[in-house]
Amino acid sequence: MSNFKKASVTPDARIELHDLLSLTGAEISINQLSAGTSVPFVHSHKNNEEIYAVLSGKGKAMIDEEVVELSAGDWIRVSPAAKRQFSAAEDSPIRFICIQVKERSLEGYTKDDAVIEGA
Repeated sequence: MSNFKKASVTPDARIELHDLLSLTGAEISINQLSAGTSVPFVHSHKNNEEIYAVLSGKGKAMIDEEVVELSAGDWIRVSPAAKRQFSAAEDSPIRFICIQVKERSLEGYTKDDAVIEGA
């Protein structure tokens, strides 16, 4: 049995990687919104925080009624209880990754969790 799984993705509007990569500790999606469009719902979570990375384009996030402008290179973390909705700018599409993990579940960072082979 292999200790890794690789997947290639297409530029669809939304791709969820949990099945493609057999994820067990995180949910990751790649999302694309056309210029002038938005995610069609406002949502929050019970337990999971979300980390968003803007890959290209620009837009905004409405988080608890606060507008956060977004552009390529921006990262944002959103607490589970926060109400959120993402939109592309009127003149630009936006492509972003969303990483969803259980809040306060990280037990060790790379430095503490890594095992150096041969050491």
